[in-house]
Amino acid sequence: RGATKGLHSDSTSAEYTDATVMNAFDSDGFTVVSHAISNASSATYAAWNWKAATAFSNDASATSVGTIDSEGRTNTTAGFSIIKWAGTGSNGTIAHGLNAAPELIIAKNRDQADEWPVLETAYNGATHYLRLNSTAVSTSTSIIWNNTAPTSSVFSVGTYDYINGSGENYIAYCFHSVEGYSNIGSYTGNGNANGPFVYTGFRPAWILIKDTGSTNGWQLHDNRRPGYNPAEKTVDANTSAAEATGNDLDILSNGFKVRNTYGTANQNTSVYIYLAFADQPFKFSNAE
Repeated sequence: RGATKGLHSDSTSAEYTDATVMNAFDSDGFTVVSHAISNASSATYAAWNWKAATAFSNDASATSVGTIDSEGRTNTTAGFSIIKWAGTGSNGTIAHGLNAAPELIIAKNRDQADEWPVLETAYNGATHYLRLNSTAVSTSTSIIWNNTAPTSSVFSVGTYDYINGSGENYIAYCFHSVEGYSNIGSYTGNGNANGPFVYTGFRPAWILIKDTGSTNGWQLHDNRRPGYNPAEKTVDANTSAAEATGNDLDILSNGFKVRNTYGTANQNTSVYIYLAFADQPFKFSNAE
């Protein structure tokens, strides 16, 4: 979409253009300008970045892959792609550019004030959807993901404006687990300060957690805030609130252990989904 184009994960607002937030993606980073979102005087910031260096384009009628044209950028080694398409208003399939089925898809209608539908295959699957901008529980419907699990070549979309309104423009961020680099899964809370241990197979640098069955937010931890255990500093993807403390968890060599009883990470019997990325990827030196 370009460095001057913005979306907010805590908002349903449509895409905007503002060169004072950020104005360039560089070969070694990005350039911020003067906006409070990215560069207020004396404010502190965190940024999380994924590399998708390979251009991707699929003409569905020419390739017979999917039914809706798509384009974007991919990193098949890291299991990540960014895909855009124009909606048709009819059930369809979209090529995602990866070599395995996505386990997590985060999408947004760029043209309208619509919610951010999320597909996760770790627990409920394509019969349900979550909303990145909201605390809402996982909702059962066929009009978002057409009750159809992603495949190694395409993901399915229904007819709803959130995901496939006729003539409207969309963006999606697609992820699948990669051994030693990323892990997408689920765990069940126990409501105890001696919380669940979640095995990822690596020391995480970044962890996103969401309760699927209760109205708790999208809690985000990383190993830069504060940089030691317990990793208690969090931000929620679904709000504009400042950083919070107290949501303790330990980042370990092979996963993470929840050390709090907050509903955002450890409500008794609640099922949580998570997305985690490695601090030092074991297999791919360029994946981080």
